[in-house]
Order: sequence, then C-alpha cells, then structure tokens
Amino acid sequence: MNILWFCTDQQRFDTLGCYGNPYVKTPNLDRLAQMGVRFTRAYPQSPVCAPSRASFLTGRYPRTCGVRQNGQDMPPQELLVTKLLQGNGYTCGLSGKLHISACNQATGRAKEPRIDDGYDYFKWSHHPSEEGSGGNWPTNDYTMWLTSQGIEYSSKPLEKCKYVEEGMPEQYHQTTWCVDCAIEYMRSAKAYGKPWLFSVNVFDPHHPFNPPTEYLDRYLEKFDNIPLPNYIPGELAHKPIFQTKDHGGAYDTAGNYSFDPMCEKDHRYLRAAYWAMIDLIDAQFGRLLDYLDKSGQMEDTLIIFTSDHGESLGDHGIYLKGPYFYECNVHVPLIIAWPGKIPAGQVSEALVELIDLAPTICDAAGIEKAPGMQGRSLWPMLTGQADLDHFRDSIYCEYYNSNIKHRNPLAFDTMVFDGRYKLVKVHDRDKQMECHGELYDLHEDPGETRNLYEDPAYLSVKAEMLALMCDRMAETCDPLPVRQACW
Repeated sequence: MNILWFCTDQQRFDTLGCYGNPYVKTPNLDRLAQMGVRFTRAYPQSPVCAPSRASFLTGRYPRTCGVRQNGQDMPPQELLVTKLLQGNGYTCGLSGKLHISACNQATGRAKEPRIDDGYDYFKWSHHPSEEGSGGNWPTNDYTMWLTSQGIEYSSKPLEKCKYVEEGMPEQYHQTTWCVDCAIEYMRSAKAYGKPWLFSVNVFDPHHPFNPPTEYLDRYLEKFDNIPLPNYIPGELAHKPIFQTKDHGGAYDTAGNYSFDPMCEKDHRYLRAAYWAMIDLIDAQFGRLLDYLDKSGQMEDTLIIFTSDHGESLGDHGIYLKGPYFYECNVHVPLIIAWPGKIPAGQVSEALVELIDLAPTICDAAGIEKAPGMQGRSLWPMLTGQADLDHFRDSIYCEYYNSNIKHRNPLAFDTMVFDGRYKLVKVHDRDKQMECHGELYDLHEDPGETRNLYEDPAYLSVKAEMLALMCDRMAETCDPLPVRQACW
C-alpha cells in the first residue's frame, strides 16, 4: 500500500463543492469524495499550525507531544508516524511545510530543525516567499527552484483591494511546485518497487491572500453575489477579550487585517481570493489523481485530504486565526479514499479528530501503532466493520499560548464539543478578564453568535460540559511510562 497525504494550510470545512459551497470550482476533490468517505465533522486539536501538525503526525495531543505553540521544537524522543512507516519498509517524502519546530529565521536557523522524522526525501518550503514569517531563508527549496528557472518570487497588492495580492502564476506557484515534487517522487518510488508515503503540504490557502490572477478573475464576474462575513455588530461584547483584540487586528496586531476599516468590497475580495487559492489547490490535486490513474497505482494508494485548521475569513469580525474555536477555525475537510478497499461514495457524520489519522494509517498499512499514540483508528469505520456515523462522543481542542503574540493577557483556552454544545474555558490565572468562557448551542445557533456561558437557563448544560472538559483534559495524560525515576 502507498499513502498520499495532502494537507493544506488554514482551510476551513465549507470550501469545497462536496461540502456544499456553490461558488468554488473543486471537481477533483469532489471526485475524491465520491471515491471514498467524506467526513462532515472532523476537527484538529489546535486552531494553530504547529500544535495541530505535531498532534496529527504523532497521534498525540499537542501538550503531550511537546508542541503546544508555534515556535516550540518537537522533542527528539517523539515518534512520527512517518518514522514508524520508514522502520517498516516504507520510503517517505515531503514537499512544502513541516512546521513542527521553530521556523523563524530571526532565531538564526537557516532551515526548520528536524528530529529523526522518517522523511527520506525532504523538499522544504515553510513559506513561499524568502521574506515570509520573519526573515530570509536561503534554504527554501521552492525559492531555490524558482532561481533555477530564472524566476524571482513576487506578490504585489491589487490596485482595487490592498488586502489582496496578485500572486505567482500557476506554472510557478508553490502549490504547483509541491505537486511537481510529489509526482517526481512517486515516479521514482514506483521504479524501485517500494511502498511509499508522500506528504504534500502546500502553504495555501494561508494568508497572504494572493492567488494567481487568472484564478481570481473568475470570481469577479459575479462579485456582488459573494457573501459577506457572518458577523453581527456587537456580538464580541460578551465574548473573551482575545476576539475583541483580533477584531482590531489579527494576532493582536493593530492594522493586521483590521475588520472595521474594511468595506463590503474588501470583504468580498478577500473571500474571492481565498476561494481562488482553493480552486488552484484543486486543479493541482487533479494532477495527482491523473498520475495515479496513468501509472496504475490508484488501487494501491490510500489517499487522505485534510487541513491543519481553519480560517476566520471575517466571520465574527475577525480574520486569520487565534485563541477561539468557532467552526470556521476548527472544523476542517477530511476525505479518505482507497479504491477497492474503502467503499466509495460514503458520508460520515461521526465526530472525529485529526489525532486519529496516525493510528488509522498504521492500521491500513498493517503495522502496530506506537504505544504513545492517543488517537483512535478510523479503519474499522472506513472498511465497513463499524458504524460509519458514530465514533467519538466529543471533540477536544486546546490553545495554550499557541500564538505568542497574544501577550497581555496570555491566551490559555480549552474547548470541548459534544456535537451540539460547544464549551470554551478561558484559563484566566490572573483574573484579569470579565468573560471566562463561551457556550454555544449549535442546533439553535449554528452561527455561534450568542454566548450562553453566563445564561442561568444553561447552568446545567455548562456544568455537564465543564465536567466533560475535565475528563477530556485528563485523557491527554501521556500514556507512555515515566522516562526517569521520580525519587
């Protein structure tokens, strides 16, 4: 069995045709959904990149595997599922992001440091631009490739909207390059007859919002039909302070996609650009499906498509992400297919966590999962041996100072969701904040605009959800034995 694992960055669940979006053009991912199982309620374990990725690569919760925030390094003793596969005869490759260690060039590092992660082929591009996320990266494989083509990376603001940029043309786009690397690798692995795993980790649709012009233009034809963000003025007044701060500027940074200065045209341009980036992802994903078909490897390949977390996109008066757990932030697409092994055209409404992917891959490959894994295998569901619509009773997600730009006060939040009620507890150690939590009834308020945390009519629900949170937090305790004597 081969494994193609495609992970986008910052893609919310409602961005594909198969998830009900009537605006995007995603025929290839819609086709993948028809080939296997589309999960309608999949959630990462953090709304921020590094903790989420560290969690689903190890099958362990963020604070358990030691990466609870961007800027932390993965501890060298942690075991990634790719290393487990490598030890069982697989060759593993990656193109694009890894982001399980500190990636800021300001630290003096020329490249993201790696543990023994199992990747034999490693084409690293944390950010498409050499200037991205804190400094120059002379070791960015994507920009080195551009240099070899005689091309210089460029992305410039549109004249009609300063929040959207004109990105690289499709031929030279980072998403295209990531797929080129994958096809090159799969072709070589086939020639040598070894089973393989390849991680395609594109940077899009992460900000900056900079699709190729030709992809953005198709949305401008029906520009006025693009919906505005889900935001009710005043809704943040009864919610934690972090959301009000990010309303004034993402990552608590004034002027960084500040909501109020934007007009309706700006909001529509941003949404159009975000969708255009996803359309490009779909087009390039189609190349992978075509290659698997033509090379005769389709029936030998488990295919996983997902994202590390979502994007606010103006909903609730906020852009990007932060210490909040709205559906737009923590509800992601998840599609898993394997022609001939997983029945086609299925839809699962079960609650699943991305932490469940690593043990699922182990089951599918017929190898024993690592003893430290805390996720649960989806394989019985996928193969018809278990109920397709029930898996977990709740979802657990954490944000423990995960983006260090939220400093005053520090953001420590935990979320649980039982399929109807979602509770967020703000861990306000210094008692600085007026609002210490959120409670939403998604049956009655799917837009999550009315915070019921202090509503006396929901006191019993709140108590039950806080008890559930205690239980779920206890489950994050490391199942591995203590590594040193405690006396």
